Amino acid sequence: MKKINIGLIGFGNVGSGVVKILRERKSFLCEKIGLEIEIKKICDKDTASRRNVSIDHKLLTKEARDVINDPQIDIIVELIGGIHPAKEYIAESLKKGKNVVTANKALLAEEGKELFALARDRGKNIYFEASVCAGIPIIKSLREGLVANRFSSIFGIVNGTSNFILSQMSGNDCEFSHALKKARAEGFAEKDPTLDIEGMDSAHKLILLVYLCFGRMVSMEDIFIEGVSRISLADVNYAKELGLEIKLLAIAKKEAGELEVRVHPTMIPSKHLLASVNGIFNAIYVSSDLAGDLLFYGPGAGQLSAASGVVSDLVDAAHNIQAGLFKPTLNIGLDKSIRKLRKIDEIESRYYIRFMAVDRPGVLAKVSSVLSRFGISIASVTQKERRRSKIVPIVMVIHGAKEKNLRLALESIDRLDSIKEKSVAIRIEEV
Repeated sequence: MKKINIGLIGFGNVGSGVVKILRERKSFLCEKIGLEIEIKKICDKDTASRRNVSIDHKLLTKEARDVINDPQIDIIVELIGGIHPAKEYIAESLKKGKNVVTANKALLAEEGKELFALARDRGKNIYFEASVCAGIPIIKSLREGLVANRFSSIFGIVNGTSNFILSQMSGNDCEFSHALKKARAEGFAEKDPTLDIEGMDSAHKLILLVYLCFGRMVSMEDIFIEGVSRISLADVNYAKELGLEIKLLAIAKKEAGELEVRVHPTMIPSKHLLASVNGIFNAIYVSSDLAGDLLFYGPGAGQLSAASGVVSDLVDAAHNIQAGLFKPTLNIGLDKSIRKLRKIDEIESRYYIRFMAVDRPGVLAKVSSVLSRFGISIASVTQKERRRSKIVPIVMVIHGAKEKNLRLALESIDRLDSIKEKSVAIRIEEV
């Protein structure tokens, strides 16, 4: 039986999970794939701490180049995260003639264009299944299972931390701060959760999904990004009254030759499948021309879930090495029907809006007058009463309006003396 040697750079949570799977399911995998995947070296800055898997300490090194320069190693697995030195390690590995497996979505989103080009030049591959939604096989499905399809839209719940927080707010009637505290306590949120709750993590993943579906490597600057930190319990409950749920969605939509790419809190119908995705679970809803609408669902984080995606890539890479083939994983087809990227100001949407206003006659008339001046039509309006308070929320749903006009209207409304907090606007998608 042919043996494929791998070198692991990064022996943290996911790295330990990869080792655990390869060790505990060695015979199972050998029987299924007809190959033996052997761990030759493991690099980590911390070689002393105990992991949940036992290994021969002779495999450990603190020097990444010990792994990269080993001529017996066929595949490098990069699991250290971050941009540097991960980028340099991957580049060096490709130049040494080794295929690379990574789960590093931030690196591929920001530096992937250069690294993918280097891989092609060297006749090697970068595999990245676990970079989006951990063990959900979305990368392989888009690249291989749906290879004959053209895509029109992607709607994704791709960040478990934000989804957990919103699910707690909706299910347990708690404020954002309490839900975030619980997410930290249960290990679902980092000490600094900014990348998750402000949408950057979702944007990194969306870049890779857009690349696979539409053949375009957009940048972070091309994506409108808005997080969930301003969502209140009141907004969650008002949404329910409207038959809607709030989710942080990564969205890519192709319309009339233009592609819009955005991440923001979104209200969607409560009956839609995405509305029932709760906790740390992820889901991606893809519309294609041949296979139709598809939903990919599963845990978007976790040691073994992410490690499962990494091992899947290892098996693919090992099979290609065994066959002596270069089976390119990056032969992405460019969607030539897309002429330009649509800016956020140009999109049109329905909106939920919440104003915090002084409870006195004439306020609603002033707000309505400003909206009308910018060509914005009101679908429904409710003034919510609050006891022992002179400040009351006014909740509106407006018909389809251009984002730029809505922003200008809200800026004008927020300057009114009767409006006491910055207004909240949440886009509504029918999905």
